[in-house]
Amino acid sequence: MKGNHTNETIHIEDMAHARAIGGRRDEHLKLLRDAFRVRVLMRGGRLTIEGEPDAVRRAAGVVRELLARLDREGEILPGQVRRAIEAVVSAEESGSEVRIEVMARGRSVRPKTPNQAVYIRAIAKNDIVFSTGPAGTGKTYLAVAMAVSALKRNSVRKIVLTRPAVEAGERLGFLPGDFQAKVNPYLRPLYDALYDMVALDQLRRYLENDLIEIAPLAYMRGRTLDHAFVILDEGQNCTRKQMKMFLTRLGAASKCVVTGDVSQTDLSPEEVSGMMEASAILRDVRGIAFVALETRDIVRHRLVQDIVDAYESHNAARLTGEALGSKRKRKREP
Repeated sequence: MKGNHTNETIHIEDMAHARAIGGRRDEHLKLLRDAFRVRVLMRGGRLTIEGEPDAVRRAAGVVRELLARLDREGEILPGQVRRAIEAVVSAEESGSEVRIEVMARGRSVRPKTPNQAVYIRAIAKNDIVFSTGPAGTGKTYLAVAMAVSALKRNSVRKIVLTRPAVEAGERLGFLPGDFQAKVNPYLRPLYDALYDMVALDQLRRYLENDLIEIAPLAYMRGRTLDHAFVILDEGQNCTRKQMKMFLTRLGAASKCVVTGDVSQTDLSPEEVSGMMEASAILRDVRGIAFVALETRDIVRHRLVQDIVDAYESHNAARLTGEALGSKRKRKREP
């Protein structure tokens, strides 16, 4: 070591993982070297990083995140390495690294892209945050992580998770089973995020003691939610009246996050999305933030990003074709 340089060695038992971390002709290692100005050496399954202590810590954090991605997806691409690096660099440039005091599957939850870091900071600084973006960008997952962190720090007294059961018209009567059985399919994504972050026994206690409440949006009417972290998922499926009703439930010392993908609304064509309307009406209200996550923020399987891009390109081409067809029709009309 030289001066105040330090080093860290990461042992990678799976040689396929070690090769994937290195990349073709060590391209992934070169990205780490250039981004953090560190020396990176891979020998077998031993990856050694040497340099300034902060730089080594950040580079090692990127490697561990990439190893976790390999466990989930089986491969990593140079673009994913760049995004992992960008997330760390963006947090560094903002003056503080973004942290969420929650563990999921043995690793800390943290933003993986610069936009996700912006999202987390917006939640920390504002009482109401609207987050839009395509599937897989972490809108709900990161909001739940922030809520669990706030509950464990005693910053709030309870978590309230809700979403509109619009697919069943919020009537649900034609579905089999009791009320809980009817609504569970619509609330499943919220449970999945919680199962990732809270031990099963502890989650059961939270639910039994009403510290975590999961319910359809219709059951929010008439309530005042004090000292709560409230998350409205699938907000694009709220009607105008439902969105106003929900936002006015917020009580003292509470936070609220509304998430949704405005490109995938299940409302009828004649109904205006309450989330889209709120974005226009509340844009300049102090204490309310709007964060737009993008295709490049997708952190699910790499194909999800390609699928979203393909659909967007197809829709753009279709709309262009329809516009041209309409123009030609008008020209033919006498």
